[in-house]
Amino acid sequence: MKMDQKPALLIIDMINDFNFTHGEILSQKTSTIMYSILNLKDYFYKKNWPVIYINDHYKLWKADLESLIQHCSNERSKHIIDKIAPRAEDYFLIKPKHSAFYGTALDTLLQELKVDVLVLTGIAGNICVLFTANDAYMREYSLYVPKDCTASNHDEDNIYALTMMKEVLKANIEPSKIIYDL
Repeated sequence: MKMDQKPALLIIDMINDFNFTHGEILSQKTSTIMYSILNLKDYFYKKNWPVIYINDHYKLWKADLESLIQHCSNERSKHIIDKIAPRAEDYFLIKPKHSAFYGTALDTLLQELKVDVLVLTGIAGNICVLFTANDAYMREYSLYVPKDCTASNHDEDNIYALTMMKEVLKANIEPSKIIYDL
């Protein structure tokens, strides 16, 4: 990243109920990436860079964080949500489909914040993170997708998605510690 670039941290779908096929597996994998994301979040706070949560709406269709947390909290998710939930200074958007850009104000927000580099984290790496990376690439954002900050139901799917993001979308997929060297 160049000195004149401004990054934003995107945290995708981490407020999750994990009530779907393979939800228990993804919950376990999410638990393993959560601390790397939290460390990045703390680093972004220290740098005064924006942290933006983008989340599925779970058919609530309200950008009401408390309602979403209440809806998603259960035995598979509560330990994750309790640690990773957005703080007051974070931005929070809901999305209707896989990409964080589709049907949201994300691009407008990023332009307002003068962001040109995105650090994508969250779940699932092979779906929502990949679709978001694709849309970000088409909008000419520079991309970092730290491989220790994304998870999918199956490790092979996550590796494939990371490979696609690196090879096709020109994303840097080094572990999150690379961000601290920027």
